[in-house]
Amino acid sequence: MNVHLDPAREAWMCADETQAVVMALNRDGAAVRFVGGAVRNALLKKPVTDIDLATPLVPDEVMRRLRAAGIAAIPTGLAHGTITAVSNGKSFEVTTLRRDVSTDGRRATVAFSTDWAEDAARRDFTINALYATPDGEVFDYASGLTDLEDGRVRFIGEPGERIREDYLRILRLFRFHAWYGKGDINSDALRAAAAEREGLSFLSGERVQKEILRLLGAEDPMGALRSMAAAGILESVFPIALRLDRLDRLVRIDASSFFPVDPVLRLAAMLPQAAGGAEIVADRLKLSNESRKRLEDLAQPPERLVPYLSVREVHRLLYEFGQARFRDRVFLSWADDAKASNAISWRALLALADSWCCPQFPLTGRDVMTAGVPEGPQIGRILKEVESWWVDSDFTMDEFSLAERLKAIVQATAF
Repeated sequence: MNVHLDPAREAWMCADETQAVVMALNRDGAAVRFVGGAVRNALLKKPVTDIDLATPLVPDEVMRRLRAAGIAAIPTGLAHGTITAVSNGKSFEVTTLRRDVSTDGRRATVAFSTDWAEDAARRDFTINALYATPDGEVFDYASGLTDLEDGRVRFIGEPGERIREDYLRILRLFRFHAWYGKGDINSDALRAAAAEREGLSFLSGERVQKEILRLLGAEDPMGALRSMAAAGILESVFPIALRLDRLDRLVRIDASSFFPVDPVLRLAAMLPQAAGGAEIVADRLKLSNESRKRLEDLAQPPERLVPYLSVREVHRLLYEFGQARFRDRVFLSWADDAKASNAISWRALLALADSWCCPQFPLTGRDVMTAGVPEGPQIGRILKEVESWWVDSDFTMDEFSLAERLKAIVQATAF
């Protein structure tokens, strides 16, 4: 199949920073090609973010040429032949052609090569073994173009053997199917993934996290997740019962309302509202402190939302939770609501959250002390009482009214 990309129509190919890296590497006629996701996504007319390149040049020569051209060269994976080039703030992974010498299910020992087909043969899926020259000529060594057109995610070679080389490929199978697949997952790949699922226990939480969040970032990950559940793979990753029904509703909400996909929120939607579940998942996936806190916060929300809240009630909850936490709760409560006709009301709550500017409570502890309250815990209690009165008024009381309310509370309080 004779396929070309038009560099003039591919912004990522003709960008100055890309051209700088390519020119640094291919001077004197040395070969360099784009490989993997950039080529795949360009052929599918999808956005290209990460740009990887392959070359027969050995790593030391790659670094020498980049630095001679004034491009930063970072030996991020030197043992595997990978150098990160940084051109005008943009990172490019440049990897020497290679073949696997040995693998242990997590990492490989490699030998460098000059054979493009040999390099392609060690890659995971056919759709990831596509190469393109700087002038756009596409090279396909594993029938990846046909699989890409058919929406088929297929291992290169024998699936079980490829999985045993790196057990992360089990999760990558489902992630790539969620993003690029059509119909059912390739049966040979699915059987091999199910048979080798115990190997997932060898993987670090960080690697598993990356794949799970990318899978959840697909427009519709439900087919892939259900296949994972049927094959016993989902329970190998999440040692708790999951709420795929609620996640399914959240996915449909995103699709019907064109909301941006939020993988961490989708992860929260999968979790049961039971003590300890969020902590178990956060530990398993080695989530960042920010994501862990968010997940734990949403696992047992302090107040269940309903779609018929008044504007005053929405303002109170926004003040209590903050906009981001309130929106999270709206989405999860909406996903728990089986009544489709409530969708308009849920959207209205989100619109209120987006348009509301949180007011600043104008009184401080110093104001309480000025009103005659001695320093101590009573200051906080009185301040909280005045603030609650202000919130109940829907934040309409001005500073003078608040001062009068403070005075009345102080006068009625015995010290």
